[in-house]
Amino acid sequence: MKAQDLILAQTICSHYSIEVSFVDALSQMGLIQIEIIEQSQYIHQDQISDLEKIIRLHNELNVNLEGIDIVFNLLRKEEELRQQLTTLKNRLRLYEND
Repeated sequence: MKAQDLILAQTICSHYSIEVSFVDALSQMGLIQIEIIEQSQYIHQDQISDLEKIIRLHNELNVNLEGIDIVFNLLRKEEELRQQLTTLKNRLRLYEND
């Protein structure tokens, strides 16, 4: 992982007006990954969109961390099912073209 792809967690917290403890809780639940470099916490830029979704769920809809965990697990399962469906459709096309 490249260092330029990492954003300081403190910067993210101040930008989105959230507490560092909130980010720590998300990390402990496995919803985001934190990289620790020289005693500073960093978040990879690819996780910013997920973090924004989590913040919206928490702030606008008042969903607690456990609820957010459930929502994200369901979204991951949905994506897996979509990929399986696409794979099966592609396999079916192979047999239909014969």
